[in-house]
Amino acid sequence: MKAVRSPILRIGQLLLGVVLILSAPILAPLPGPAGIFLFAGGMVLVLRNSRWARLKWARLKRRWPRTGHFVDRMMRRQSAMRRHERAKAAKAPLPRPV
Repeated sequence: MKAVRSPILRIGQLLLGVVLILSAPILAPLPGPAGIFLFAGGMVLVLRNSRWARLKWARLKRRWPRTGHFVDRMMRRQSAMRRHERAKAAKAPLPRPV
């Protein structure tokens, strides 16, 4: 059962995610991977709090499945983990009856 979050909290997290995504290119020229982590964190927040963004993300993943799968795994998204577990279970051999 999912906990219901406050709309104010969701909007705040969505805005923080957008700010992180927009600040990533600013920090990208600096040495180190700070821009990548900011962008990934912003994507996680936006995808968790925006239905529109989830629909757009699903369309992008259908168009470029390998890239979408890789990004989902790197962001540790729960949907990616469930798909991975289902695929692993489907490939596992069935136990032999004794």
